Amino acid sequence: MVNEGLIFDIKRFAIHDGPGIRTTVFLKGCPLRCWWCHNPEGIYPASELMFFEYKCIGCRTCAGVCPAGAIAFENIEHHLDRKKCTGCGVCSEACPTGALKLAGKVITVEGLMQELEKDVLLYDNSGGGVTFSGGEPLLQHRFLMDALRECKKIDLSTALDTSGYASGDVFAAVLDYVDVFLFDLKLAGDREHRKYTGVSNVPIRNNLRMLADTGRGGDVILRLPVVPGITDTEQNIAGLLDFVASLKGIRRIDLLPFHDVYEKYCRLGREYKMPACGVPAPERLKDIKESFERAGFIVKI
Repeated sequence: MVNEGLIFDIKRFAIHDGPGIRTTVFLKGCPLRCWWCHNPEGIYPASELMFFEYKCIGCRTCAGVCPAGAIAFENIEHHLDRKKCTGCGVCSEACPTGALKLAGKVITVEGLMQELEKDVLLYDNSGGGVTFSGGEPLLQHRFLMDALRECKKIDLSTALDTSGYASGDVFAAVLDYVDVFLFDLKLAGDREHRKYTGVSNVPIRNNLRMLADTGRGGDVILRLPVVPGITDTEQNIAGLLDFVASLKGIRRIDLLPFHDVYEKYCRLGREYKMPACGVPAPERLKDIKESFERAGFIVKI
């Protein structure tokens, strides 16, 4: 058993991450580099600091306790040298205002189950359960499998929020332990997919077809991020519709409108590649929704 994993959040009372009221566990690390990623703190498979500038009062406590000497002040201006930072979290624990937050902590399977079991009554009363999200949970597939097995021992409903990017063997291994798949589809064309996410969509398409071919299509909710000028084009929507219409049993689709998360990237000291495109127009969302509904899909925005 792989007893430890790296997570960056546990969100309780989640109502958009599968059926019922759920607890969502966010695993750290992702092989994709989507330009619009709304959880950039989940991308890198290691602990890292987030700095909330508006909370900083310039007390210098963090600089005094940092064992790596990664924090300095010029007058009252905070400077974090991320090349020196080891992600130990000492500064975040000492910060009196929460201006520093460590994204990424190690947790054991036993520790995770103790957290999940706190919400059993909510699951039972609402038909909910636990959702593993990220990042990409399949990147930590050994820890994920250990956690899924423990969930099944106590009949806890499980959902996997995934990009689908993994080897066929890894993906097949989780099938018997996941009740609901929240499966992202972004771009129909492989060239565009490589440009905007950094990886090919071939493994993603193969794994989704595997799900459908094994009779699990009814357990899939497709999630389509609607990003103006990138994923919402007529060509891309037509390509996605053509592909998903060929899959057996898959009928539910969630449209996820793009929202700007520039501030998150600033807190991580990371480049934000998205151009200023704004949120999707309501009319465009309506058109996309109707396109899939005409093909027999149940669509929710």
